[in-house]
Amino acid sequence: MKITTTSHALKEWATALNALEAGKTIMLLRKGGIHESSGRFQVAHRQVLLYPTYEHQQPFMLKDEYASSVSYLTPGWRPETVRISSWAEITDILPISDESILSALLPFHIWNESYICDRLKWKPRQPLFVLLLRTYKLSQVHEIPYLSSYGGCKSWIDLAEVIDLQFSEPVLSDFAYEQIVSQVNGIVGNKLYVPSV
Repeated sequence: MKITTTSHALKEWATALNALEAGKTIMLLRKGGIHESSGRFQVAHRQVLLYPTYEHQQPFMLKDEYASSVSYLTPGWRPETVRISSWAEITDILPISDESILSALLPFHIWNESYICDRLKWKPRQPLFVLLLRTYKLSQVHEIPYLSSYGGCKSWIDLAEVIDLQFSEPVLSDFAYEQIVSQVNGIVGNKLYVPSV
């Protein structure tokens, strides 16, 4: 059952969230931020607001068609407000340790091959988690004040305010979303990891 309000948020590059909101991808890749509990990536919540970050976006990590959307920021820059315009249900969590599988997934996300290979090799005993997200546009965009507690290299944050998810519209139709999920699962071999949340 879908929730109707939440303050739970997943932090991700603004470029990636723009691609999710435009229906160009349903995929994020994660090994976890520096401040993840236990040093490993874990899915804290299945239904989350999408919180855009700008600080660590690097054009050389992205495919050419996405690299041009990244702007240079001065060190220490922080926004005064953060625009929350979407949320997502994380429908599939796929741990990938095989470089050939990761290469086969290249058409489904925004990062370039060099970057994803580097991510796979970082902490080599840990898999790279592929998250598939069903993204919804909020009925109303929320401009929330930036708080220092939202900063840092962590995947999950709780916002100081609760946001209403009702009347949200899915970016992709049920059919279109399930078709992509099926293609991805076909490549991965249905190695589905089911979280305990």
